Amino acid sequence: MSEKVFPSAKPAATAVPPAVNGGAPVNMNGTTANGGTSKSHLYNPTSRPPYRPQPYPRRHRPRRNYCCCCCFWTILIILILSLLVAIAGSVFYVLYRPNRPSFTLASLRIHRLNLTTTADSSSSHLSTLFNLTISSKNPNSHLSFSYDPFVVSCVSSNSDVFIGNGTLPAFVSNSKNETTFKGVVVTTSIDLDAETVNNLRPDLKKKNGILLKVQMDTKVTVKMGGLKSKKVGIRVSCDGVKGVLPKGKSPSLANVSGAKCKVDLRIKIWRWTF
Repeated sequence: MSEKVFPSAKPAATAVPPAVNGGAPVNMNGTTANGGTSKSHLYNPTSRPPYRPQPYPRRHRPRRNYCCCCCFWTILIILILSLLVAIAGSVFYVLYRPNRPSFTLASLRIHRLNLTTTADSSSSHLSTLFNLTISSKNPNSHLSFSYDPFVVSCVSSNSDVFIGNGTLPAFVSNSKNETTFKGVVVTTSIDLDAETVNNLRPDLKKKNGILLKVQMDTKVTVKMGGLKSKKVGIRVSCDGVKGVLPKGKSPSLANVSGAKCKVDLRIKIWRWTF
C-alpha cells in the first residue's frame, strides 16, 4: 500500500534576489527585504519623453555699432565734400576775380520841371521832362551780363516824391566792355495831392537846386563759359544829383559830379555769390 504524501504546512522559501549595488536585497515584486522600494533598471521605451526640437537661439546683431558706423561715414563724406567745394570756390575766385558791374550817370538835363496849382489850391499838376546819359561798364575778363529792359525812375531825395520815369532798352555787356546810352527820356504829367505838394514845393524853392535820385531796376543773367546763373533782380541807385530849374526854353544841366551809383546785386554762380 502506497504512502500518501501531504504537502507541508510551512510555505516554501522564496528566493531572494541579491542586493543591488550593495544595498538591501530586492524581491521579484520590486520591494526590498526591509520593506522599501527600488527603481527598475530595465529600459522602458514608453517612459521616455517625446523629442521636441528646440528653436535655434537668435543672435542679436549689434545694431548700435552699425548706426555709429553709418553716422561716422556720413559726416566724413559731408566734410570731404565741403572741403572740395571750398577749394574749388577758392580756385574759381583766384582765376576769375568776379566783380559787380558799374554804372555811371554821365549827364542829366532838365527840360521841364513845372509844378502848377489852381487859384483855389484845389488841385496841383506836375509836368517834367529829363534827358539822361547813362553808361555801364563790365570790369570782368571772363564774365558777361545780359540785362533785360530797365525801368528808370526819378524821385526827390529829401521828400521821396515821384518826379518821372522812363525805360532803357535791353543789352548785353560783354567782358571788359562799356556801353553808353544817350537821350534816355524821363517824363511825367500827373496830379498831386496836397500833402505831396507841401513836401515837394520847399525843394523846388531851394537856391542850390533840388536833390534828385535816379533809380534803375531790371533783371540780369550772368554767363561764364558754360555756366549760367539764374535771372535775378538788380537795382542801380544814383544819389547826390543836384538839379536846377530851367529858365526859359533852354534846358538846365544838373550837377552830377557828386553823384554815386550803387549797384544792389546778388548773383550766385555755382557755389559762389557776389
